[in-house]
Amino acid sequence: MSFDAVAVRDRLVEQIRKIAHEQGFKRVVIGISGGKDSTVTAALCARALGAENVFGVMLPDGTQADLEDSKAVCRALQIPHKIMNIGNMHASLKEETLSQSEGEFSIPFSRESDINVGPRLRMTTLRYVTQAVGGRLAGTGNLSERTVGYCTKDGDTSCDFSVLGLLTSVEVVEVGLTMPELPAGLVKKTPTDGLSGMSDEEKMGISYQDIHRYIREGSCGKPDVDEKIAGMERRSRHKQMMPPILNPFE
Repeated sequence: MSFDAVAVRDRLVEQIRKIAHEQGFKRVVIGISGGKDSTVTAALCARALGAENVFGVMLPDGTQADLEDSKAVCRALQIPHKIMNIGNMHASLKEETLSQSEGEFSIPFSRESDINVGPRLRMTTLRYVTQAVGGRLAGTGNLSERTVGYCTKDGDTSCDFSVLGLLTSVEVVEVGLTMPELPAGLVKKTPTDGLSGMSDEEKMGISYQDIHRYIREGSCGKPDVDEKIAGMERRSRHKQMMPPILNPFE
């Protein structure tokens, strides 16, 4: 089945308008990372609700090498924006975690836990802003990330509605390239988590093209990679579910 990027773009714009009408809001808040997902999400929301109703929040953790890309997105779309640095919050949490008083249990330093602090602090900040401006938080994650669990539970998985959640990473780029208001270089930008110093594909050990084919064709043509993706999908399924409620009355 061919992918009609223009038709998908226009349907998403209409669905954003529909959910805004049904829920009675007109403002959305988006964490602007400078990557393709938040860039395309912001552009779709601006088309749907008007640029003046899309609030872009940039959330560097201390320093961020590609912060200028985030600013470029906001300038291109002419959306209101603000920089809110989470560096001090992250440092304070790390200090509290590593300190220990008598009777307290020790918490060993975990690189993965530390990396995931960023998305969770960003989500807390975005939730604060969203409620304060009376809006809704637009999610920016895509289907490729969700399939392999390349997302942080209670971090970037948390939103009020997901704009790109049924599009693969490849399809997000295709949709983005249909919008001339966006710099093509940012739409095609190599995805990174902004935390580990690695690209998404380097960190996962899988290409987004392979994930795309696995999702849309049932196989990427490489049995070992198919097996790896399937395993990641199984292990990360809990990230897509509400927490189970234990029932002592059964």
